[in-house]
Order: sequence, then C-alpha cells, then structure tokens
Amino acid sequence: MTDVCIVGSDMTRFGRYPEQNVPSIGAQGALLALKDAGLSIKDIQALYCGNQLEAKAMSGQRILHLIGQTGIPVVNCANACATGATALREGWIAIKAGLYDLVLCVGVEQMGRGLLGGTAAPNGIPVEGLLGSGTMPAVFAKVGMEHARKYGTTFEQFAKVSVKNHFHSQFNPKAMYQKPAALEEVMGAEMISYPNTKLMCSVNVDGAAAVVLASAKKARELGLRSRAITIRASTLTSDPYSERDLVMHDFNACTRLAARHAYEEAALGPEDIDMVELHDCFATAEIVHYENLGLAKEGEGATLIETKATYNGGRIPVNVSGGLLSKGHPLGATGIANICEVVSHLRGEAGSRQVQGARIGLTHVVGIGSAASVHILERAYP
Repeated sequence: MTDVCIVGSDMTRFGRYPEQNVPSIGAQGALLALKDAGLSIKDIQALYCGNQLEAKAMSGQRILHLIGQTGIPVVNCANACATGATALREGWIAIKAGLYDLVLCVGVEQMGRGLLGGTAAPNGIPVEGLLGSGTMPAVFAKVGMEHARKYGTTFEQFAKVSVKNHFHSQFNPKAMYQKPAALEEVMGAEMISYPNTKLMCSVNVDGAAAVVLASAKKARELGLRSRAITIRASTLTSDPYSERDLVMHDFNACTRLAARHAYEEAALGPEDIDMVELHDCFATAEIVHYENLGLAKEGEGATLIETKATYNGGRIPVNVSGGLLSKGHPLGATGIANICEVVSHLRGEAGSRQVQGARIGLTHVVGIGSAASVHILERAYP
C-alpha cells in the first residue's frame, strides 16, 4: 500500500466567533490548508469532515457549498473528542486503499460556554447521580485522585502541567489564550472539581483545522514531496474487554491500545518520538497520558513535569502549542489541530516555539465513549 503524506496543513485561530457558524468556520480552515498546499477544491477527490455537536447537519456538504461544490463524495464523522482524528484517519484509509490520491480532511466546531457534558448521557442516565458525577471535570478529577492514591501525585504537580502549557501558549499566535500563568495563580483559581481548578480545565472555543492528504506518488507529481510529512501510523481504538461493568469507559486502556498499535505500525518506540501533542482536556489527564503513551514508566508521569522534561527544550516536549488547556478545545477540530501543530514543527515552520531538530512527532486524542486515536508523523525529506 502507498504511503500517505500531508501536503497541506493549517488552522484558524481558536477563539469565540458568535457572528459565524460551523460551515463558515470550517470553510476558513479548509481554504487555509488548500492554500498551504497550493491547491484548490477542484483538485480534491473527496472530503472528510469531523464535527461533533452538529453531527446531523451534514457539515461537510455545507462547507463545500461555501468553497466550491464539485460533486465529490463527502463523509461526515462524529466520535466525541476523537472526531477530527477519525475524519483524518478515514481519509488516510481511502488513499491507502487506492480509492483516491488527494483528499481534504476538515475538523470544525462551534462551542457554547459553560460545562462540557453537563446534560444527560445518550442512554438517558443523568450525569449527576447518587454515586457521583459523570461530567467531564468530575471524571478527570477522579482520574487524578486515583493516580494520587496509587503513586502519591500531588495537587501542585497536576497544577504544574497547566503552568507549562500556559507558558507554551504565549508563543502560539493561534491559541485562544497567549499568556503565562504562575503556579500560585493556577492553584488559587476557582476550584471546579478537585484537583482541577478553572485554569486546569480545557477551554471551550470555536475553530477549525484542516489537512490535505496525498499519496506519495501524487505528492511527487505535484512537486510537493519536499514539504510533505509522512503518516507513519494511524490508529483508532475503543475499550478492550473488561469483566467489570464500567459506568464510564477506561480511557487509559483504549489509549494504551492505540499507542501500542501505532508504535508497532510505525516500527518505532516512545524513545524515537521528538515531540507530542496529547489530549490534555484536564491537567490530571496529561500526567496520566505520559504513562499511557509510554513516555514515562508506570507511576512516574509526575517526574516528567517536575524535571521539566516535557517543556520545549526538554527531553520530550509535550503540548508546545499550549495544549487544550490554553490553545482551546473545539471538539471536532482538536484531533486535526494537533496534527497541524506537529506538521509545523517537522517542517521547521513553528517560529519561536519550534522544537529544534524535530523529525518524528506523535498526536493523541481520546473521546469519552470510547475512542482513542494516535498518529505518528515523520519528516521524510532531508
């Protein structure tokens, strides 16, 4: 099967755009990626669109209505926080299968303010109940408290994740927030669900991100091979079997499964990765995912933040974009936005936040429900 390359990649600045709608935001992201590739919608053979909150609204077709209705097939995807990554993977599969040589993948969302996951679950079970809360802040508070129980991870260590990501965000012009936050400020912010304060929770924003995928042959034909980034691995998993009757899915297990498959597919290991954009929906999640992705041994995730190993310039930079905590988290766009960030570094185009010498990068998203996706990207040109 052919290699699949990213030949165009870009995103809107994440923020709040009440005067716009999903199609207009998505169209902006699509046009930015096409411009980066030097192509137009007339060159594209299929569109894969990720959009969660308006999943029934045929967002992909509505985007095409704005940028050019060429009659190409459109596939709309919704997969919780893994929505964008799922759309990208569908495009990757189509090129791998030989159906197309050139496709456009767009992730887009327009988020409201307030608590994510504050309504009843699809099965009608209330998220607030006698046994606790199923809201996202509460779920990831439980994740942090369990890690603290088992390994002694402290409130301050979780807060240091937010300090790091807010520090990184000041160098990212497309992040929602672009200012550092001191440890005292993070720890003293409004408590949402212990140990996550308000500054340790991801930001609900609007935004779009897009990539143009091409077969290696097509990239060479178009003269784009010199800037192309190869997708070494693309994985998507759900929860493996468990004898326990889980109320919420075990996102640790599906992330570890996705990571294992990705490393096997790429014939690489965690030690080969130069940078990571992972799903820091809450500060507690980032430390846990250090271990899930094999960046740290079991129980040693907090050591990475204490030693600043995951800062830009450290052993394994993580979320130099500012992460979901500071860049923002528009559900359908996040998975592709993570890809866009890594692509910019592998091309050496990340400006003041450039991870020096980056050649191989990993992206990760996880959607409660369950879906986990890991992509490994490589700069294949000299």
